[in-house]
Amino acid sequence: MNPSRCSRIRRLGILFGLGLLVVAVCLGSRVKRSAVAPLRSATVSIDVHHPGAPVPPEFLGLSFELSSLPVIARYGSSGDFVGMLRSLGPGLLRFGGITADTRVAWIDRTTPLPSWAFLGLRASDFRELRQLASRSGWHILLTIGLAHYDPRAAAHEAFAAETALGGWLVGIELGNEPDSYARHDLRTLPWTPDRYSREVTVYRRAIAKVAPGLKFVGPDVSGSQAFIKWGRRTAVGQHPLLLTGHHYPLGCRQTPKPTARRLLSTPIRRAEDESLLRYLSVSRSSGIRFRMDETNSVSCGGTAGISNTFASALWAVDYIAHIMTAGAVGVNFQGNPANCDGYTPVCASTSRGLADGALTAQPEWYALLLSRALVGDRPVRVIASRLQADIDVIALQSDKRQLHVVIVDDDPPGTGVVAVRLHVGAGFKTAAVLPLTAPSLDATTGIRLGGRAVASDGTWSVVSRSHHPVRNGAVRLRVSPTSAMLVTVTGDAGDTSR
Repeated sequence: MNPSRCSRIRRLGILFGLGLLVVAVCLGSRVKRSAVAPLRSATVSIDVHHPGAPVPPEFLGLSFELSSLPVIARYGSSGDFVGMLRSLGPGLLRFGGITADTRVAWIDRTTPLPSWAFLGLRASDFRELRQLASRSGWHILLTIGLAHYDPRAAAHEAFAAETALGGWLVGIELGNEPDSYARHDLRTLPWTPDRYSREVTVYRRAIAKVAPGLKFVGPDVSGSQAFIKWGRRTAVGQHPLLLTGHHYPLGCRQTPKPTARRLLSTPIRRAEDESLLRYLSVSRSSGIRFRMDETNSVSCGGTAGISNTFASALWAVDYIAHIMTAGAVGVNFQGNPANCDGYTPVCASTSRGLADGALTAQPEWYALLLSRALVGDRPVRVIASRLQADIDVIALQSDKRQLHVVIVDDDPPGTGVVAVRLHVGAGFKTAAVLPLTAPSLDATTGIRLGGRAVASDGTWSVVSRSHHPVRNGAVRLRVSPTSAMLVTVTGDAGDTSR
């Protein structure tokens, strides 16, 4: 089965109760353990005969509020951020968020700071950002505010960004979550995709006069429900380089309140599959690639006790893998370098550390480190014939006669170890396991990948990796509850690190 169709079949199986095999035949296989099952075990087979498209080189990304750009740009010459970005390989840095529309404005000698803005962005900020980009190898996606309508200032900002960043600037977004403008009193009703597209057209014409080659990316909507209309209208009317949107599985104002268990629950995972289906259906019908350019655990900056804990790392490992296998071209995890209690892959624990770029790896950073091995791989089909645990299994094939299998066990501590029999087929000889562990689901410290924490300077290397033989085309593994692992299956007994 073609991996690009697999998520649709799993969606049908979930909606219409077509049974275990239909649901589990897809790229990511999740079935809740039976309440009466006396044993926790799983039998999973990998079918490598019809691999999907490769995961793009710059799939992994980070997203920050535009108001953080001047601070983060300075990390190109100080701190440990450059080293941390390099540890993930090439990627994409996005600057946007609500501050792009409501708090940050462009200023220069002919453009004063408007009364609504709290921070002015200058050409010097983009020059410093170029150093960060060139030293880290990460490209930039920039959001220019649309809510306070000013095509002239937008053109000045776009020209300065392109002049300073050159080829490091992938493109620009115009407005952050424009579908929500009317709800936030930034536009009057009726506020429609057509009105948005007309305003974007005026902006793009102004920008094209000073930066004719600059690409547009959008519509950067708040969720997949809005994307059905806004994405289609943008694809037809604007022909963007990329289609973009956001995803937050939990809302800060939800009732009941968000919890770590809800974040990892089956209903949330199913809702995420459905959301990806909506995003990718528009992408495929339009022929324009889709990037999830802003996502994280709980909206409104996150919730302490969820967003800053190991629960967020388990969620992120699984979500990244599912976005990869669904066919999106990338994902950007939203963060705030000044707030270690909310959602963020990296942050500074003190104001001095924020100024100096002394950043600390948060739990989600470990999810990104684990996922870096999957970049460049091709998703392959996973078939689960027996699952008695709440685990998810996703598989991808590299070009080196090598398989990468991500296994996430969302069950709470004390549930018991899962005995997994993983059928990989003939030609494989050994499997190396890279575990992602923590003392508890709500742990904010003590997270380990391969037995080691990220060092104070942002570097990381493997300490421990267990090896298991492949016998008769299968490998037996033991998966602990509240953990994840990356299994690298190879055709030789050599080192499997990448």
